[in-house]
Amino acid sequence: MNNWFTVKVKYTKQMDNGALKRVSEPYLLAAMTFTDAEARIYEELGSVIRGEFNVVGISRTELNDIFAYDDADIWYKCRVRYENFDADSEKGKKVTQNFLVSASNVKEAYERIQESLKSLMVDFEIPSIVASPIVDIFPYNEELDREISRRPIEEEDLPNAGKVVYSASGSDTEDEDDLGEEEFEAEIEDEFDENEN
Repeated sequence: MNNWFTVKVKYTKQMDNGALKRVSEPYLLAAMTFTDAEARIYEELGSVIRGEFNVVGISRTELNDIFAYDDADIWYKCRVRYENFDADSEKGKKVTQNFLVSASNVKEAYERIQESLKSLMVDFEIPSIVASPIVDIFPYNEELDREISRRPIEEEDLPNAGKVVYSASGSDTEDEDDLGEEEFEAEIEDEFDENEN
């Protein structure tokens, strides 16, 4: 079963003005375990980053789906909330899920998440949309993972040209009632400090 992991990589990057600067950048990838995530990031970035780089952090990231569009490279984390009714007890429970969508700005991210979720059979609200520091996303790659028997990530080409949806199994829904203050703070602490060198 694949999950999403955010892997923070530190390396020396050449800036636009030619200067070299030590940077930490987060990447998102689908993997089975923390060890697998570390091995995959070395495989994915080994030919892309010149010189040496180090993995300085790995954290599990709860995402239900990722909506990737070809025309944008900024990732926005969208929090979606809806009420789930239990037919047996006839009680409603608030459910919160996280989605990632690529867009040029917050307005476009809002429109794209609305469009992507319009097939939901329930009314939903979007309480927050925030820019994510994610640099790139590496979905399930059968070539890299062929030695391990896994359920592949579902990739669907939707009617919208240039849009791809990535899903990782294991992205369970999260009840809002179960999301205590400690968990919420831990989730915030997992985000990366952009001021870090």
